[in-house]
Amino acid sequence: LAERRLGPVAQWRGIGPYRLLTALPPESAQDPAAGPLLAPAHRELARTAEVYLDCAGQAARTASELGIHRQTLYYRLNRVEQLTGLDLDDGEDRLLLHMALKRARL
Repeated sequence: LAERRLGPVAQWRGIGPYRLLTALPPESAQDPAAGPLLAPAHRELARTAEVYLDCAGQAARTASELGIHRQTLYYRLNRVEQLTGLDLDDGEDRLLLHMALKRARL
């Protein structure tokens, strides 16, 4: 249910990073850095960040997938960094945010 592309019934070997995420205890479901981004008021920013991370940080591809101008994408990503305190140029920060966004949908 968390990822439509996996279908109504997913096979364990096909769920990728969700194998690790489902093993986490429920109390660790939300990282404090990602918390503000997961508020309902920032749903579009969270979606933007997740698509950006799913697209390996490729701005043109992300903007195309979201149907927005690249400058709009940059503005939204800047807001994501402001809300979370994370630096999207830092690999560990990107990984943390990506996994937090995926985990939030479980």
